Amino acid sequence: MSRSRLFIFGAVLAATVILAVLGYVSLRQWQASAELLFREQSRDMVTMAAEKVEMAILKAEEESLSSLHVLLMTAELRPEAIEDWRGKNPLFDRVTLIDHQGRVLYPPGGDPPAILREIPEGLWDRGGRRHLVVGDQVVLAAVIPGATGGPVLAVLERSVEGVKRDVLAKTLGGLEGPTVLAVLDAEGEPLYVSRPIDNARRVLTVAFGDALPTWRVALYQPAGASSRGDMRRQAMLFMAAFSLLLVVIALGLGATYRVIRRETEMARLKSDFVANVSHDLKTPLSLIRMFGETLELGRVPDEATRREYYAVITRESERLTRLIDNVLDFSRIEGGGQRYEIGPHPVEPLIHDVLDAFRYPLAQRGFKLDVAVAPDLPDALMDPDAIKQALANLVDNALKYSTERRRLGLSARREDDWVVIEVADEGIGIPPGEAERIFEKFYRIGRSETLGTRGSGVGLALVKHIAEAHGGRVTVDSRPGHGSRFFLYVPVAP
Repeated sequence: MSRSRLFIFGAVLAATVILAVLGYVSLRQWQASAELLFREQSRDMVTMAAEKVEMAILKAEEESLSSLHVLLMTAELRPEAIEDWRGKNPLFDRVTLIDHQGRVLYPPGGDPPAILREIPEGLWDRGGRRHLVVGDQVVLAAVIPGATGGPVLAVLERSVEGVKRDVLAKTLGGLEGPTVLAVLDAEGEPLYVSRPIDNARRVLTVAFGDALPTWRVALYQPAGASSRGDMRRQAMLFMAAFSLLLVVIALGLGATYRVIRRETEMARLKSDFVANVSHDLKTPLSLIRMFGETLELGRVPDEATRREYYAVITRESERLTRLIDNVLDFSRIEGGGQRYEIGPHPVEPLIHDVLDAFRYPLAQRGFKLDVAVAPDLPDALMDPDAIKQALANLVDNALKYSTERRRLGLSARREDDWVVIEVADEGIGIPPGEAERIFEKFYRIGRSETLGTRGSGVGLALVKHIAEAHGGRVTVDSRPGHGSRFFLYVPVAP
């Protein structure tokens, strides 16, 4: 792979990693910001609800004190009038009236409450009101001018049921949405809820002001309706979509890497192909030139040697023709322009033609030749020139890759609807993992036994293309060190 392509691929990979990190950080920050915004909005809503409740209580107290003031301005304070006032003001369930000398004016015969000791003298002089906590209850203490001009201290104890019925239900009962508001007492137990809590989760609580110092208002989110859960689900959805995008990018990078790697490998194989073809073309040309010049200069001593030189020239020219035909056919196949004239033809003459073309190199290298053609072999649907070219490539490979044991076998037989032509040798063999790859274009087995043997890398690819163009196939059975057997399947003529 070239440095420029490697640099581009690395840059894209780095950009993808940076995008993934930034996307993850951004999603986490968005989720944190959304949760913070939700809590702020929830706190604002609960605070407004608490202020609304407190304002309602203060308003009710103001109205109650005003009506009590009117009642105390009469000359005679009758218990029946106070009882009537209590019926009209259910916010309080107990009322105690005390003059400045500490005498209990109402209820008649009652004892001064203990809270009297907590009333500062300044409150008697200036008047006004104050909320005091007695036990777990809030008591309203107010100094009101009496009928004789002397101040009267009104100690009003709130009714919890009255607050729930007349204040909380009216201010919090009309809440919309899935959230639930609840008012909690000093122990954290709910005194009032806007709707059933069930399995709702408490989000936050806010304390009331001076009017309800021991109570708090709480916000609950029902199960399955949590805004935080919605935000998390949305964040998970975004994360899933972003992860899918990253997966697509990663797959694209992987595919790009494979394409670049394959193109680089193909470029290297084409370069090797050009070098190998050039070498293969140069070798027979050099031999033809050498023997031709020798004959031309008259340096051949006898007729037998002269005939041997002519045979070498003929053999090398045929070899040169095969190489050129392979390259030209491969070029036509790559361009989609290769055509075959397929028809019924006998197989045996074709096998002998191929062997005649290789008879000299087979004899020169000492090959033992075994030929077996079934006597009842039918004609095959084929282009004779193409099949001869395929067999010539298989025989040429057998010559190239045979070492000490030099045996070549050619046979033809019928198997069902196929004519099977077998080319067998006892050469170096093919490793199991490379038996399929040898039919790929430009591919050559990378072993030490083959490094010294030149080849174009397109011979077996041509054999496979020719077999498939005839509607057949080519297979191989081979073991390293035990030779190879190639089987060319051609359809039987009808």
